[in-house]
Amino acid sequence: MLGKIKNIKQRAANHIAGQVLRSGTSPAAHYAEARGAESSKDFQHKLKICYKELNESRVWLNIIMNSHMVKIEKMTNLYQECDELCRIINASIKTSRKNQLE
Repeated sequence: MLGKIKNIKQRAANHIAGQVLRSGTSPAAHYAEARGAESSKDFQHKLKICYKELNESRVWLNIIMNSHMVKIEKMTNLYQECDELCRIINASIKTSRKNQLE
């Protein structure tokens, strides 16, 4: 029975690690696409996708911290950086919208 529980924990950890890897690396590609956007709307759309991926990463990091898979001390800086990037991208989206209206 204990072996099955360890197997479940390992499978969950592997799944979450894969999700963090995917959602944590895609924002860079989406940001690069946004920088080459063909219009304001295209720029905003690509930044919104970037924001969604960063937000997903933030959720996964929160799950990791709350489940104690990794010591919170090791995750705090990573979570804060992800949160800061979410705020930066969100502010960029708002600025782009404002500039589009002017």
